[in-house]
Amino acid sequence: MTGSVIMAMGPVDELVAEQLSPFGELVTAESAADQRALLPDTIGLIARATSQVDRALLDAAPNLRVIGRTGVGVDRVDLDAASTRSVPVVVTPTAGTRAVAEGTLALALHLLKKLGRHTTLVREGKWAQRNRLTAYDLDGATVGLVGYGRIGRRVAELARCFGADVLVCDPHLDAGQADGITVTDLPRLLEAADVLSLHAPLTPETRHLLGAAELRQVKPGAVLVNCARGGLLDLDAAHAALLDGRLAGVGLDVYDPEPPADHPLFHHPDVVLTPHIMGISARAWHRTCVEMATGMAAVLGGGHAEHVANPEVYQEVRT
Repeated sequence: MTGSVIMAMGPVDELVAEQLSPFGELVTAESAADQRALLPDTIGLIARATSQVDRALLDAAPNLRVIGRTGVGVDRVDLDAASTRSVPVVVTPTAGTRAVAEGTLALALHLLKKLGRHTTLVREGKWAQRNRLTAYDLDGATVGLVGYGRIGRRVAELARCFGADVLVCDPHLDAGQADGITVTDLPRLLEAADVLSLHAPLTPETRHLLGAAELRQVKPGAVLVNCARGGLLDLDAAHAALLDGRLAGVGLDVYDPEPPADHPLFHHPDVVLTPHIMGISARAWHRTCVEMATGMAAVLGGGHAEHVANPEVYQEVRT
């Protein structure tokens, strides 16, 4: 192919092609072979959630000027390599916030209300056994949030509308009370939370943030939800906590790797699984594509995008 290419590593909304058409042709290339063929002419790269953008890929794209991420996580993008090339990595931190927050509470409510087990009772004609399962409410429950960024804050806001108390553990917040939430440390949060929800970024320091030692501290009967990054949770430890009753349920929208390999946890009746889709409801996906394409167009047009993961590319070099 000759001419400038905007390469999408997975399907995107048609409006992206419209917004970026002044700069190049949008081409979707999901296979490695297609990507290799297009990279020499690629000026803009769109990386979906599971796309890996490493140094070798960047080296194969000498004309690359901008990377767009349909989301906010950049653990699969080599930021150092992109910054070395002065390539901004555009992210979409606001577009899916509400959708992920709603999805977090949807998973929590599914587990608290034991919807999966009750569905099985009805399907199997075991109506009389319904009183053997105790459902719980968010009203009066304690929701513990590990991480308090945009999504964590929105989860807190929605949880309080249900009548829940909110505890937060975040290294960037001081202990105490603010905005109707209580800031504490991780051990105290684990001991008190009826619903435990992860909202931290994935870094070398936060990988397996919840492992065997941490899950031994959880309040018996708590439910755990992860809509952040799969690597934050040790699946083996979560499975063990389910088997011995420390956890009453687990809801996962994210995995490490994605798609995940099979795991015994996935087959437990008190586990609900979704394929990393909480941030791509119809409304959220549209907003994500608009936000990403707007940022990419700004860069390709010679300006600056509002949201980039490596803002150092805009800093003046001082000698």
